[in-house]
Amino acid sequence: MADDNKKVEAGTPEKTAASTVAKDVYGSQEKRQRGGRGPRRDSRGGRDEHKEEFEQRILEIARVTRVMAGGKRMNFRACVAIGDRKGSIGLGLGKGADVTMAVNKAVNRAKKDMLKVSVVKDTIPHAVHKKLGAASIIFKPAAQGRGVIAGGVARAILELAGIKNVTSKVLGTNNKINNARCTFAALASLRQVEKKAPAVKTVKEVKEVQEKAEPKASAKKASIKK
Repeated sequence: MADDNKKVEAGTPEKTAASTVAKDVYGSQEKRQRGGRGPRRDSRGGRDEHKEEFEQRILEIARVTRVMAGGKRMNFRACVAIGDRKGSIGLGLGKGADVTMAVNKAVNRAKKDMLKVSVVKDTIPHAVHKKLGAASIIFKPAAQGRGVIAGGVARAILELAGIKNVTSKVLGTNNKINNARCTFAALASLRQVEKKAPAVKTVKEVKEVQEKAEPKASAKKASIKK
């Protein structure tokens, strides 16, 4: 019996030592429940704070090959349009060994060549017909609430420009890159709206303007005579 008691007493400190080592290595139950996920979620939430200035749309991704001396070399070509939905748009074309590289190159080129579109009351100021190569496109202003009546790349570009009401028709080729370039050329040809001074309507207002102008004219004559 005495030997058994000695064994129990000797085993007790070993268990306590093992439990303390386990806590140091693996941590307690509270530490395991806390874990490291808290700060990760905070870091993920921080990504939303720095949003990109322009929204981007991938118009086309194609796989292209180039014949070399040792064989064929494959690359990817991406056509990307960017815009802020406030009248600023850009178009870029990029090539790369993978899709991500091609899209990044296209976005960087689009940012270098931005276009400011004339938007009046969520539509274009006047009708326009543009022909570029084999592509041809027609844009017409639409009433409020009409919506964007367009398809393909033209719809994506018009939405990025912030035009909410317009009627369009794409003619000629079905090539997306040519249609995108023709759309940009058509939007670039839109005339800017100039603000005109209010016109004088009544005879009374005409006389008031003349009376104000007479003292200035007489003062100029007097200064010239001196």
